[in-house]
Amino acid sequence: MTETIDIGRILELIPHRYPFLLVDRIVEIERRKRVQAIKNVTFNEPFFQGHFPGAPVMPGVLIIESMAQAAAVLILLEVDDRDKKLVYFTGIDECRFRRPVTPGDVLTIDVDVQRLRPRAAKVRGVARVDGELAAEATLLCAMIDR
Repeated sequence: MTETIDIGRILELIPHRYPFLLVDRIVEIERRKRVQAIKNVTFNEPFFQGHFPGAPVMPGVLIIESMAQAAAVLILLEVDDRDKKLVYFTGIDECRFRRPVTPGDVLTIDVDVQRLRPRAAKVRGVARVDGELAAEATLLCAMIDR
């Protein structure tokens, strides 16, 4: 069964806050398997002031971070004492950027679990804009005590 998660619940699950919260909504989630999230990219994002003036582009590392945050939501749903845990992004493989992400875009982030263990996970993330591939990567993460 799939479910959705609004911003209020996302804030309960992961510690990220403005200006570094890069997931606005979970539109689909299959626990322990996959998650689909969205990030509404607006001109008001603080990184657009310097990246790049007159030609704003969302930094690729922040697209990857949005994948990691979506994965953290998926992982922390399975943890009873999640308020005492952090999910750290520990590695990246096979990362490619395919198109720029600009103000006004809606970034759709799909993350599929490849391996999920009690303290670590490996996931495959794909980010799209209007169905067009923007970025993809395999991410590794670890859960630690706060």
